[in-house]
Amino acid sequence: MKWFALVLTLVLVAPVQAHNVTPGSAPSEAVLLQGGTLHTVTRGIMPEADILLVNGEIAGIGRDLDIPEGTRVINIAGQHVYPGLIALDTTLGLVELSQARPTVDTNEVGNITPEVLAHHAFNADSEIIPTVRYNGITHAQIVPQGPFLRGRSSLLNLDGWHWQDALEQGPVGLHLSWPRAGLNNAWWEQRSPTEQRRANARQLEQLAETFALAEAYHKGRDAGTQTRVDQRWEAMRGLFTGDLKLFVHADDRRQFEQALDFNRQYGFDIVFVGGRDSWMIAERLAAEEIPVIFGAPYGLPTRIDDAYDTAFTTPAKLAEAGVTFAIAYPGYWDTRNLAFGAGNAVAFGLSQEDAIAALTLGPAKIMGVDDRMGSLEVGKRATVIVSQGDVMDQLGQRINHMFIDGREVDLSNRQRQLYEKYRERVAR
Repeated sequence: MKWFALVLTLVLVAPVQAHNVTPGSAPSEAVLLQGGTLHTVTRGIMPEADILLVNGEIAGIGRDLDIPEGTRVINIAGQHVYPGLIALDTTLGLVELSQARPTVDTNEVGNITPEVLAHHAFNADSEIIPTVRYNGITHAQIVPQGPFLRGRSSLLNLDGWHWQDALEQGPVGLHLSWPRAGLNNAWWEQRSPTEQRRANARQLEQLAETFALAEAYHKGRDAGTQTRVDQRWEAMRGLFTGDLKLFVHADDRRQFEQALDFNRQYGFDIVFVGGRDSWMIAERLAAEEIPVIFGAPYGLPTRIDDAYDTAFTTPAKLAEAGVTFAIAYPGYWDTRNLAFGAGNAVAFGLSQEDAIAALTLGPAKIMGVDDRMGSLEVGKRATVIVSQGDVMDQLGQRINHMFIDGREVDLSNRQRQLYEKYRERVAR
């Protein structure tokens, strides 16, 4: 049986070791995308306009641009140009086949592992990456998983040879799964309500103790009294210096309130991830300038008295309240549906402009890279996508061109290759 299990694992894993799409080369010529509809995010929509890409940057936007000699001109009349989409809260490159344990590298052993850097486990050759790219996603936040203090995430581009080549920004922040605030009523829960409340209280106590130890270590290092280096607490020092954000994974309104009250002691730069109930305290989040990564664009009601469209309307409510937010589609292969989740929010009240911003500039601000990406502006990185139709429309979207830092990306993928192969068979 052991030999059988080994052979089965190898059979499952072998076909998914690496995709066959070569990363793009450094740009050798200027590129003019001519005649498209530009969704600039910061300057509105510009129909029948051009965008000039030179040396990996956006060199011009508008009409009648001065074009360098030898510029490659691509006619995109009738098509739409957007900044590259940024997927947050993903495990892209950390999972290949969830059924094959050797291809899953999402968690570290233990509940308190702030020293973990997710990008160290990132597999740039993942077969899933070209498929996700094909739906317009150029960058992804790679997030460690776990039940408590998970580790640190980073932002990577999806056209690199390895994580060092793909790393855009990192580490960006430390991820914390906030302790449960309510009771679990699922059929598999064996603990009594009293036992659950005690467990929740113990987790909050552990949370307070952990951060108190980290703060004491940080102060000791600053004062020179702490000479021994502890990798766990060393990894948390960025929170106290302001170099790291604290990403709090929470859905329950009570969790948000607990986290905000807890943070009064420290003043960390925090971001809520998940955000199911964020609409309930949207005004407070806006007033305290707390961003939200909303990860349930297709979420079902979680309470018997919730409206059926609670999750669908949450992005519009956050936008109306003035909250900085991004729309996410957590996971790995299913992250490819990110743009369609934003399109669903448009159908339930979110403006199209705000929806595009929630996929581009909003994530860029949260990741701290909005100075160089997230919108179509002169001087920013030439990271753009060209779609035949509305990028948020399942029927209209068709990504025909993608550039990351000016490098043209091969949009081929395994599914596309198989489609072309068997279409040829039918043609014969």
